Amino acid sequence: MAIRALSSAREATSAAAGGDAPLDVDGAHIGHRIRELRKAHGRTLSDVAGAVGISVSYLSQIERDVSRLPIGMLKKIADELGVHMNWFFHAASPGPEDERDVVVRAANRRNLTFTGLGITEELLSPNLSGPLEVLISTIHPGADSEYYTHEGAEAGLVMEGTLDLWVGERHFVLGKGDSFAFPSTDPHRCLNRGTRPVKVLWVITPPHY
Repeated sequence: MAIRALSSAREATSAAAGGDAPLDVDGAHIGHRIRELRKAHGRTLSDVAGAVGISVSYLSQIERDVSRLPIGMLKKIADELGVHMNWFFHAASPGPEDERDVVVRAANRRNLTFTGLGITEELLSPNLSGPLEVLISTIHPGADSEYYTHEGAEAGLVMEGTLDLWVGERHFVLGKGDSFAFPSTDPHRCLNRGTRPVKVLWVITPPHY
């Protein structure tokens, strides 16, 4: 990630508003990823812009990658959308152009870290624009998602560890190799009671994160 010095009064004003120097990430398309994630959450431009204290037009420019984005503002947007800033960056080179909408190399997975929850998720899907979202969740010891609901349906496979899963009022204890599926509109909760991380492969439709 390259961070360049301010080169104009306009950039200086923007950086002051965001609390840091602006990002300049060649080819990163951060704005596109912000829009993709915002839409997956079902949030409007007006809603998110108001929550982070900027105008709708400025957020629209950010999402179209036509306005420089201060690091401080990216942090606010990431917090509002419930992800760590590293969600907007690949871990390494995204690979050949002709792979990017089809293939995700293991070294290039995008990560979501839920601060305070003890849950980290790796996106296996190339993006959130299609009908499916595929994730690997690492649920650390003591981590509890608490009950939540959203539109769609989901299924999963426990890859490592022992998972406590609630769907509505039903409670299941699942081990390695066990799988499950349920409507996402049912209140559901995951908990790791053990001393080792639990890994779960999830398939969710439509994309939620």
